Amino acid sequence: MLEIDTFDNLRGGNAVYKALAHPLAAARLAELVAELNATGPVAIYDPEQIFAPLRALAPQFAVEGVYVHDTLAIGAPRGGIAARPLTEIATTQARSVLIAAFDAHRLAERLKPLLPHGTPIHTLDAVRLPETMLTNRRRYLDPLNFATNFAFFRDDDHMATRLVTANYWTGYGGRNIRLWCRLFDADGAVLADFERPIPDHAGTIELASGDIRRAHNLGPFTGQLFIHAIGVAGHDVVKYALDTYATDGSESLSCTHDANAWPSERFAGLPAPRDDERVVLWLQNSHAVPIAPGAVSLDRMGAETPVPLAAPIPAFATRAINVADLLPDLRWPAQIELRAGRHVVRPRYEVTRMGCTRIAHVNVERADLKPDPTLRTLSPLLGRGFLLPFPILPRRDFTSIALPTPMAHTQSTLPIRLEIFAPDGTQIAERSYGALPRDHALAIDLDDILAPDALPEGGHAELMYDFSQGGEADGWLHGLFRYERRDGTHAAETSFGAHMFNTLMTWKGEPQSYAGPPPGLSTRLFLDLGTPDRQSFCVLAYPSSAPWHRHSATTLILHDATGIPVAERALEIACSGSATVEPWSIFTEAELGRATGGYVIIRDVTCRLFGYHGKRSGTRISFDHMFGF
Repeated sequence: MLEIDTFDNLRGGNAVYKALAHPLAAARLAELVAELNATGPVAIYDPEQIFAPLRALAPQFAVEGVYVHDTLAIGAPRGGIAARPLTEIATTQARSVLIAAFDAHRLAERLKPLLPHGTPIHTLDAVRLPETMLTNRRRYLDPLNFATNFAFFRDDDHMATRLVTANYWTGYGGRNIRLWCRLFDADGAVLADFERPIPDHAGTIELASGDIRRAHNLGPFTGQLFIHAIGVAGHDVVKYALDTYATDGSESLSCTHDANAWPSERFAGLPAPRDDERVVLWLQNSHAVPIAPGAVSLDRMGAETPVPLAAPIPAFATRAINVADLLPDLRWPAQIELRAGRHVVRPRYEVTRMGCTRIAHVNVERADLKPDPTLRTLSPLLGRGFLLPFPILPRRDFTSIALPTPMAHTQSTLPIRLEIFAPDGTQIAERSYGALPRDHALAIDLDDILAPDALPEGGHAELMYDFSQGGEADGWLHGLFRYERRDGTHAAETSFGAHMFNTLMTWKGEPQSYAGPPPGLSTRLFLDLGTPDRQSFCVLAYPSSAPWHRHSATTLILHDATGIPVAERALEIACSGSATVEPWSIFTEAELGRATGGYVIIRDVTCRLFGYHGKRSGTRISFDHMFGF
């Protein structure tokens, strides 16, 4: 496993990781290592604990020793080497010294008198990005200097991809924003570098694979797009929606949201195939160092018998892994754990059935969570506590299936209850499933619970904790949700996790708020408008952990491609209820014409809604959870 620190819920993202892993920085790092290797073993001064991730993300080089000035760190491992006191560097036999720090010119001046005369000193400033690519030139490791992400990107004469978002940074004061992009092919080779200037308004940002392919005269490709947003404010992650759709007349259509910019040790929520399905995991190396044979493996969730991937994956390469090649006997509704060793950001997977494909993503499995006994005795002021809402699509046309998924390394049980609600907020059914084991294979088909004529227009359900039959929990309840047309022509699936919703009282940062401190009692969601042949829609749920307003006060704001509001519609959703929003039927033809290429913002300052967005094209449907700015 790579010894890198990426993200945690308290500190957020680690700019050191992104500073070393950026493709341009990685190329400069390779040049620096070549220079160090040309002279011989190097002494490392590690004042900011950067050597371990540097060692993980750089080509190999000989190290004479690692030196620290913190007396409490002496003897502790740094990148697998016991740290020595900095006072000993005066007698080093190394041919050069590397200060593992950025903005390190003052440190170099202080160190120079201690070294044997003429010993060259290098710093990580040699791998800095060009100044023109920095948002904050005064502090290199400012997270805003590394507002980056990856996107699965394909244009192969059968399928195409379209990435869309909005310039949400301008609302936080970002100006003169531009995107620097690098497109990699399946082997990790660079197909194209390009920049996209972004106007200073909250307009749509679109990156279409066909446009890029034509602009750079490219052949068919399947790979990944690296995106670096420069000049941003407020957010250091590039958020987006990604459509993958057929261009050859087939029925394939998928939509997912951003890739989560941080590599994880493990991912979960990967379904095993049915007998008539093929499940391919798209593994995309996020780093400039190869993934070694055996460094990534698949395991049946809870089995603890991982099967390693034998072949290496080159730097920034993409590989299609048929899960049946590694786990040939595993079938739905069993689920698969990806042990990724922090080599990849959140991967996509592709399910093919009857010539039709659907793409979804796995989710980060937490290494830092332990079972929390206080979840059994939450204050009654928090009401129903953690809730995981998910839509029930119109039952006359669709089946809706929920698969609870473990999402923490230490999670051995899932004490689950399901509650089902009509759009008007009326609870119409509930079912307890006890404390499911980590390796369970329980897919909850709502047809087994509801009467055939119930919820013909759909509704929503909520997974929640139920300790009546024992079990432990950690507050990271997740599920995979699958929707299939009853005629078998198409399917979609998505996954997400639980939160507390709409209570003034808080517990460990819940209910979450993306703007200001908790409790999070407001909504701002992004819905790409789509195109006439791939029209967007969303399902909004109004979950409530404790009694809250009887109805939401939701506004749907239609924006044009430059971010200018075109029209508004008011929407009331009953507490514990839901609503389907179809912009193409809500707004007039004239309004939609003025908003071509635009989007809808779902805004509510009275409550926190939870949403899933999708695209429709004929009988085809796609689905994923929504995001906000």
